[in-house]
Amino acid sequence: MEAPTVTPLDEAGDQQGAEVIDEQSDAPAPPVATPPRGGGRGPLIRRIALGLAIAAVATGGYAGLRQIAAAPADSSPVLSGQSPGQQVSTPTDASEGVRRAVAGEAALQKMADAVHSGSRSTFLATIDPQAKVFDGQARMIFANLEKLPLATFQLRYVSDDPAALSPDRQSALGGSQSWLAQVEVSWQLTGFDAHPARETLPVTFVTRGGTTYAASFSERFVAGQRRPIWALGSVNLVKGQRSLVISLRSKADAEAYAAVEDRAVGSVSKVWGRNWRQKAVIYLPATQQQMELVLGVPLGTYGQIAAVTMAELDVPQVSAPVRVTANPKLFQELGQQGRRIVLTHETTHVASTATASPVPLWLAEGFADYVAFTAVPVQDEAAAKELFKAIRAGKVPRTLPAEQAFGASSTELPQAYESAWLACRLISEREGQSKLVKFYRAVHTSKSPTGLADAFRTVLGTTEQQFVIDWQQYLKRLAGV
Repeated sequence: MEAPTVTPLDEAGDQQGAEVIDEQSDAPAPPVATPPRGGGRGPLIRRIALGLAIAAVATGGYAGLRQIAAAPADSSPVLSGQSPGQQVSTPTDASEGVRRAVAGEAALQKMADAVHSGSRSTFLATIDPQAKVFDGQARMIFANLEKLPLATFQLRYVSDDPAALSPDRQSALGGSQSWLAQVEVSWQLTGFDAHPARETLPVTFVTRGGTTYAASFSERFVAGQRRPIWALGSVNLVKGQRSLVISLRSKADAEAYAAVEDRAVGSVSKVWGRNWRQKAVIYLPATQQQMELVLGVPLGTYGQIAAVTMAELDVPQVSAPVRVTANPKLFQELGQQGRRIVLTHETTHVASTATASPVPLWLAEGFADYVAFTAVPVQDEAAAKELFKAIRAGKVPRTLPAEQAFGASSTELPQAYESAWLACRLISEREGQSKLVKFYRAVHTSKSPTGLADAFRTVLGTTEQQFVIDWQQYLKRLAGV
């Protein structure tokens, strides 16, 4: 794909998307919440909700990571009507499972081949001719996949449950047989991904006239299952110098975000170094609901989260493709500087592979804020408003922020981010920025359960206990107490 000219944000940073894509799926949202890792805000960001626009990183064990297809990909489908690894109950069940798997896998292979060859007619020939609503979604999905710079695209039959569809649904589908299967979809973006992204989709199959078709991609999502952004609406694609924006909003919005992200990549490299891909993929949904569907979390979970960095893989790995997903509900209220702060924060998570890192949340989020506020200087009083207010009321933090303090609904959210940022800034002021980076890397690469304590001792020449005492004094001095 040719890289279009990237237009920078105007001074007010108010370019809004005119195009809003309706949801193609009526499946309910999964019921399990996802604890975020967040940070990234400043005085130029309009104060929202608790007074912050927060960026987050979702890590292993959270959004979309506990899915059915967690097993590594292989060339053979699971033939059982049960979950992978379980034994079938009877020879009849086994033979029926084999027939379903072979028929479903054949349809999926034709679909994937059509994407590779760019044959729209072949792709649509795999769609149930009686599934009129799904036909429109399938056309949209194929058009979206044609736009993406795909190095690979694969569909793999994982498992099925012939009892998952209600009798009424089976009757409405008709045909000689219908069933629901879990299908692993994987795709790799040329120039951005070292390995394919992987998700699982519930695919409804129906056999009629001896041919098996796909009849839906959106029935019975399980808790934590993510939706590919290219299945939620018509996408606009913009490639910047160091960024790829996949947008469900307007192309103008995508161009603006690409320009900001290109600057963010440069800002992160100045602090973190250049030993990373120095590229980032941004997902720009049209609505907060679409953002939450992409992340696989209950609707309303990220009402105060401006952006989330997620690994688009079912298991946390350093090599997993990483995406920054923006919350348009908040981003549309940010000006140019505010967007730059949040995207620089998120890009720090991308560079440091925070989605598969053992670093504690206070260090991951504090360091990301440190990098963002180094790129866009902020006044302490504005950036640490809630923390200073608490300290002046006699509530000095007793410890570095705990994991739960970074939860999306935590009442300690503002103070957690602000105090984490100032902990990292204290290290930089006392030891130098390079020592802060070395400290982070030491914890990040440690294989020991005492990695944090070891890094305090070997890199900073102190203990966590002594550092907390020094940090408390630092916070009180900054707050004027």
